[in-house]
Amino acid sequence: MTLKECKKEEKADREFQKKFKFEGSINVLTQMMVDPAVVEKRGGGKNLPLRRGEILDVIQFTNKEQILCRNSQRRYGYVPRAVMLHL
Repeated sequence: MTLKECKKEEKADREFQKKFKFEGSINVLTQMMVDPAVVEKRGGGKNLPLRRGEILDVIQFTNKEQILCRNSQRRYGYVPRAVMLHL
């Protein structure tokens, strides 16, 4: 990873922590997959766009309805628990 890419990731992580009021280090708890049968949805606000079969990193189990996740493009957002499958 180049220095430029590393700085870009650090900036994205800082923006995430500010936007979601997340304190502490960002640790991946587990990985989950978006249900392949779900209708793809565009993200918006604090929601992450959903793509069928996508593998997401789980950052935090926020409540019974949503999970805070990160996708492969290092974008963060909330995802409904109902559309997530354990690997």
